[in-house]
Amino acid sequence: MSERLTARAAIAAVTTEFEELTPSVAPGPAGDGPLSWAGYADSRARAAARTGEAESVVHGLASVGGIRCVLVSFEFGFLGGSLGRCTGDRLEAAYEAARTSGLPLVSLIATGGSRMQEGMVALTQLQRVARASARLRAAGPAQLAVLRDPTTGGGWATLGAGADVILALPGAQVGFAGSRVRPVDADPQAYTAEGQLAAGQIDAVVPRAELPRTVAGWLRALQAGGSRPPEPAPVPDALRATDLPVTGWDAVRQARSPSRPRAEAYLDAYFDQLLPLSGDRCGGTDPGLRCGFGRRDGRTIAYVAQCGTATRPAGYRTAARVIRLADRLGVPVLTLVDTPGAANDAEAERAGAGAAIADAFAAIAGAGVPVTTLVIGEGGSGGALALASPENTHVTRDSYFSVIAPELAAAILKRGPDEVRATADQLRLRPQDLVELGVARSVVGPRPSQDWGSEPVG
Repeated sequence: MSERLTARAAIAAVTTEFEELTPSVAPGPAGDGPLSWAGYADSRARAAARTGEAESVVHGLASVGGIRCVLVSFEFGFLGGSLGRCTGDRLEAAYEAARTSGLPLVSLIATGGSRMQEGMVALTQLQRVARASARLRAAGPAQLAVLRDPTTGGGWATLGAGADVILALPGAQVGFAGSRVRPVDADPQAYTAEGQLAAGQIDAVVPRAELPRTVAGWLRALQAGGSRPPEPAPVPDALRATDLPVTGWDAVRQARSPSRPRAEAYLDAYFDQLLPLSGDRCGGTDPGLRCGFGRRDGRTIAYVAQCGTATRPAGYRTAARVIRLADRLGVPVLTLVDTPGAANDAEAERAGAGAAIADAFAAIAGAGVPVTTLVIGEGGSGGALALASPENTHVTRDSYFSVIAPELAAAILKRGPDEVRATADQLRLRPQDLVELGVARSVVGPRPSQDWGSEPVG
């Protein structure tokens, strides 16, 4: 279990620059509340005396790492951080302050859910929060959540899971079902920050000491762009000096070479700072796809990078999520294509491979920000094309792009194994072929000062 912080301690763990906004509503419902729940007024009074807070949330203006934001922090000691009508008033005020000021919203969440003593009046606060969140999202500013212990119920299902970037403290209890209402035989790991990370529901587990730096990094990266369209992400330099392939099979061999630089090397060489995002928010992750936002020469660029494996449905859904977030924020996108194709096993089909690939195609097609693509290895069929820019795709010399792998093409054409190489030539999948066909804009080489070594072709 994670250390339970008070609302003020959680704020202090992120920043020392916080200006609380005075609530514009009464501190609590009159008497015993809308249900006339006997003893409710006394419970609120005891909670206020114990915590020093008038309600279960505190909100105000803050600066984290020099980046201004609206900050919300839950006080779990006040009736379990539960949401009642006045909590909804404060949360709605916080979202509105972020919307009108054009600032991102950071929520430091610790809640047990909706307040029983206010019944359906409390539960409907979730609709208010969802509406306020939708208005803020439509206006542009980003929403970032930090999940403390515990984050359950409606607070998780609105402020938490609805945020653009979701961080969590180690060991925090995270889940829709709280500890007293979940099945007795439920796997406890599923209700932890670490379990939710593995299931693709959150982006990172961050130690408390690293919160200020991590939150500041994200706020800097997620600052919405100006009113003018952003410049495209620069095309990365190739990381290996090699000759253009002579034959189609030479191109395939070079792209499949174990010594060829992979996405990790390209991302490290391209960005000054990487801020990874993880998971499709549908229960899945794909270790063969890296996504997130990066900083390069003072600019923010979103990235989606295939790592040379068959991309799984969770990977395409994660990619679509990142591309749409970048589009909303006015941030250009870089995609690195390197896959033999989309995963086609039975598990991938059950996980909705077709729908996930379609969603990735739609995210690229619908993006109003520029998308830059570099094919750095294998470009296998629609599984690769789904993440490629229709107008700004480039290729390295040790890559290929094909309607299908030459072995599979030969099999479909009922050709023998000895005809695979000839089939590769017929597919015209070499980098220079792709430029000639208009599929790629250029063949990219290394910077003149680089000396990454070369690999003979033959």
